[in-house]
Amino acid sequence: MTTTPTTPVSPISPISPTAADAPTARRSLPLVPVPSGTRHGSRSYATCFFRCGLACDHPEPNQTGHGHVQDEIVKAVARRSVLKGAATTSGALVLGGLTAGALGGAAAAAPAAPAAPSAKPMSGDLARAAFSPVGPNKRDAVTVPRGFDHSVVISWGDRVVAGAPRFDAYAQTPQAAKTQFGYNCDYVGVLPLPAKGKGKGKGGKGGTQYGYLARDFDQALLVVNHEYTDENLMFPTGVYTADQVKAIAMASHGMSVVQIKRAKVDGDWLPVSDLRRARYNRRLHIDTTFVVDGPAAGDERLRTTADPTGTKVLGTLNNCAGGTTPWGTVLSGEENFNQYFDAPDGLDERYTAQYARYGISGKGKGWNTVDPRFDLSAEPHEPHRFGWIVEVDPFDPDSAPRKHTMLGRFKHEGANVVIAENGRAVAYMGDDERGDYLYKFVSAGTFDDAGSERAKRRNLRLLSAGTLYVARLTGDGAEDGVSDGTGEWIPLCSDTESFVEGMSVADVLLFTRLAADKVAPTRMDRPEDVEPNLVNGKVYAALTNNSNRGTAALPTDEPNPVGSSMVRASLGAPLTQASGNRNGYVLEMTPGRGGHAGTTFTWDLMLVCGDPAAQETYFAGFDKSQVSPISCPDNVTFSDDGSLWISTDGNVLGSNDGVFRVPTTGPDRGKVEQFVTVPRGAEACGPLVTDRNRSLFFAVQHPGEADTATFEAPQSTWPHTDDFPRPSVVVAFRRA
Repeated sequence: MTTTPTTPVSPISPISPTAADAPTARRSLPLVPVPSGTRHGSRSYATCFFRCGLACDHPEPNQTGHGHVQDEIVKAVARRSVLKGAATTSGALVLGGLTAGALGGAAAAAPAAPAAPSAKPMSGDLARAAFSPVGPNKRDAVTVPRGFDHSVVISWGDRVVAGAPRFDAYAQTPQAAKTQFGYNCDYVGVLPLPAKGKGKGKGGKGGTQYGYLARDFDQALLVVNHEYTDENLMFPTGVYTADQVKAIAMASHGMSVVQIKRAKVDGDWLPVSDLRRARYNRRLHIDTTFVVDGPAAGDERLRTTADPTGTKVLGTLNNCAGGTTPWGTVLSGEENFNQYFDAPDGLDERYTAQYARYGISGKGKGWNTVDPRFDLSAEPHEPHRFGWIVEVDPFDPDSAPRKHTMLGRFKHEGANVVIAENGRAVAYMGDDERGDYLYKFVSAGTFDDAGSERAKRRNLRLLSAGTLYVARLTGDGAEDGVSDGTGEWIPLCSDTESFVEGMSVADVLLFTRLAADKVAPTRMDRPEDVEPNLVNGKVYAALTNNSNRGTAALPTDEPNPVGSSMVRASLGAPLTQASGNRNGYVLEMTPGRGGHAGTTFTWDLMLVCGDPAAQETYFAGFDKSQVSPISCPDNVTFSDDGSLWISTDGNVLGSNDGVFRVPTTGPDRGKVEQFVTVPRGAEACGPLVTDRNRSLFFAVQHPGEADTATFEAPQSTWPHTDDFPRPSVVVAFRRA
């Protein structure tokens, strides 16, 4: 639709970075009323409302009685207490710290001292560089260690496609938004441009996976997700009608592909300014056609009035994390898609159980007044067309992106691919919901490492056929002394056969949560990013938190006592107890026989996150006095030495969120050091270490998102280019 803003109000004076701590802009009522109050962690009501539709305020969709990961964690805790002598060493993980009343006194009153800087010389190699960790803070700025720098690569509203207008917050239109960088950037992928031609296989001859991350390149494609919108921060009051706001917000979802080039400073990057030469640039938006592939394509439950074939979908929604494949494409996860659909005349009773398991209530964002396909009463199949893994070929801007039904349908955080020892592509995935599951997919075909266009075409079929699995974790007890537990991958279906009684292949793929419920996997605490480490062969999962642990819905008991966490109400405040798992974990999995393509693994609880002064925390046995506080791990990535880099979302220790470096092997294994803090109200997303470890890319999502924040009364003005905040992609690097 065409929108013409009414006469704009006069813009207010910019707030400088130094004055941003005390916003002086005039206040106005928000476009979308948002209740205020204490949230699950540091997140505001606004973030929870706009991002996931207050998912944590509703009962867990998973109401099965299956074992919870907390049960196995408790066994691991008890076992470590025996092996490490309980609390006698600073690195020990002890059972007592996980129950009420475990902490008190001076040890809980102040944050641990930051780790001392190493005597090693400063280096442009971020994986190996010594630095003084960034301390907890509440600045309205991106902060990096002394000797390092950062720059904004691209921000919301910047031009992406040739012919796009310059961004003007007072003259936004859906048409303009479809050509500009979208809102709330999340996943960040960087794919080097080949010197000649296009679309060359990114794996390289001989099967080297992701070898481009360590090589020199001067131009690349930046691929970014745009997860959700916050209308209160995007739109000046009184300038747009309600339907104009909705239409622009809809167009601001999706993905962007942007050609970038190396700046003069080593490690720094910027977009190609002449968009006529940026032939790969692309905006995927609410009206972009996506092709549905895999076994469920064409199923009757994917058919709608607009698409009677069930094979084409307009748009992609709530794209969170993702991954870059060895064949040079990007995978993107559709996460909290359930919140976009309204049912003014009630829900279709045929799908009562399915809607409930996916949190679809029929109370959405009101988009049905702009586009009737979001009217669930009229189009009951439309939500079944979201919740998939999307694959985009950024080297072919004319190609149709695909939604892979073979990878299952749930609240995908993302998907990350590794080539197994037998040549099959294995994708690891997490379902980001309290009490839901870890998944993986193993392809039927094998990876072609020839690096040719023909090889790439073959590789583009790898995610269309294979076997989908869900994980069950079991604690080993104290006897074996090897690992904290074992696990198995339970098959749900292949592309031709269902392994779940009473469900067809299409049933399993369309309603994967319901299929998984039937085979008794382990319920996890919000499994988000799940990524293989190509250096040590292990797999790491960020389990962000579960605020409901210990409530009536999820009571604690003797074998499952993890019902409280130590948190800080504000920066420098004493540690106090709060209900639930508030700080999260990092789970480390080691594939068993058959490697990544096999069906067994062992697991280790590498990190129990939180303040090192809290007794329940554990950092792979590393001295707790030498680590940075870390809370709510969200996304993970690796530098080429195998070190883990973690971004956080929802810090409950009084500080802004950030990015942390953690060695996974050697004497420094578990040494958590904070490298970045992001601005007030923001979360750190999509970290990526690339360019021979010289560049750390990350997204700053929803800066200034707070219950009382509006366009006229912002709580942040980062990146301080305007008098309102603009979510942006940032790159950090060693200062020249």
